[in-house]
Amino acid sequence: MASVDCQESAATEAEIRSFFESAPPLKNSAEVGRNLDEFIARNSSPCGDGRANRVVCVTSGGTTVPLEQRCVRYIDNFSSGHRGASSTEYFLKSGYAVIFLYRRGTCQPFCQSIPDDPFLECFEFVDKSQAKVQEQHAIAVMRAINDHRAAVENGLLLKLPFTTIFEYLQMLQMIALSMNKLGPYGMFYLAAAVSDFFVPWQSMAEHKIQSGSGPLDMRLVQVPKMLAVLRKEWAPLAYCISFKLETDKKILLEKADMALAKYKMHVVVANELLTRKEEVVVVTHNEKISVFRDKSRNDSDVEDPLIQLLAGKHGTYLASLPKMK
Repeated sequence: MASVDCQESAATEAEIRSFFESAPPLKNSAEVGRNLDEFIARNSSPCGDGRANRVVCVTSGGTTVPLEQRCVRYIDNFSSGHRGASSTEYFLKSGYAVIFLYRRGTCQPFCQSIPDDPFLECFEFVDKSQAKVQEQHAIAVMRAINDHRAAVENGLLLKLPFTTIFEYLQMLQMIALSMNKLGPYGMFYLAAAVSDFFVPWQSMAEHKIQSGSGPLDMRLVQVPKMLAVLRKEWAPLAYCISFKLETDKKILLEKADMALAKYKMHVVVANELLTRKEEVVVVTHNEKISVFRDKSRNDSDVEDPLIQLLAGKHGTYLASLPKMK
């Protein structure tokens, strides 16, 4: 059995190595690395009360799979980024510094109270020559601007955007290797919807695929599973939380248990597609805890009690470890 596990591990490592070697390099890798180093250095110093800072990497939004190197068409992954953006706010309120790895164009922290209406609907018509922003919208926008600025200027929020599966996984690796310095005070909250399949860069068409060529026959390859290597090699002491989304409630908790065991996660957050904004189940090795949105408040969301619970579990994890000298 051990021999089979070793063979599977070697095969996975070879797939991961091949993925990174063939992926197009990040255009701004030097800048990302510099920003990460500065952020980690700033937040690895003890707090004023002597406690070590906690840093969480929140991943948010869905990855795209380009079909051409000079991309016109791509396969997308369903995710608005609401959970990641909202959770970032609650992590900040809970005393964490946050690395927000997000899909360009998805929901952003502190923007939850800003209306989803089109931009022009935020204005009131005064007369033929002028209009003004509706008061409630203006207040929400100013609050978002102030909260966002405070988090960034205080060095507690670092935002790193991605679009493709190639960008996401390269940046996740960079973040994990940087956060490894934090040991158990680092956390990964992996809420992004990551593509399961991709087109290898070297086999991808360079230019736009022509529709006149007839039916399109394209081979997709499975994306290597990075969770196991993140836990084992990139940041082995970090507290790791992954998500499992299913449309079939009957298999949801079963799949969560499988992910917990296979990837050695500390927690898997299980959510069903239709009820994901109302309820999630926090799955650990010895318990399953249902977490609900407070329905007595219109402005509440399930991420509030969820982050409180996870921050508490992270604290318990830290307390269970030998004291670091």
